[in-house]
Amino acid sequence: MDLRKLKKLIDLVQDSGIAELEITEGEEKVRITRTVAGQTLYAGMPMMQPGMMPMYPQQAPAAAPAAIVAAEPAAPEGHVVKSPMVGTFYRTPSPNAKPFVEVGQAVKTGDTLCIIEAMKLMNEIEADEGGVIKTILIENGQPVEYGEPLFIIG
Repeated sequence: MDLRKLKKLIDLVQDSGIAELEITEGEEKVRITRTVAGQTLYAGMPMMQPGMMPMYPQQAPAAAPAAIVAAEPAAPEGHVVKSPMVGTFYRTPSPNAKPFVEVGQAVKTGDTLCIIEAMKLMNEIEADEGGVIKTILIENGQPVEYGEPLFIIG
């Protein structure tokens, strides 16, 4: 479907007052949605079907007002403990041992929270602030980057 057809379809939706229009032409599919003033308005582009090659360029016509609202995740409340190094995150001192901390557990400054293995060295990461473990952000055995959030203490 070419851009001229898309433009005509978008104009049709805007002028007619309908809320949504979906057209299938062969293996191409276009969905155009419109809502009342003050709400999101967007024009859908042809959806790829299995086995289809993408058509380039695929751009929405400039005449169609489009807005995409992305919800930002809420910032975690509390103190964030970040990784001081690159390595592998471990919640336990050995494979069969219980974790250093669990969600809801109270910790004080200096308590060991986890181990980060870096260059075959096991580095204990300690709480730099006391409180209650609100969230553990990394899974056991996962790689971590420098400055990556590990825990939230509230």
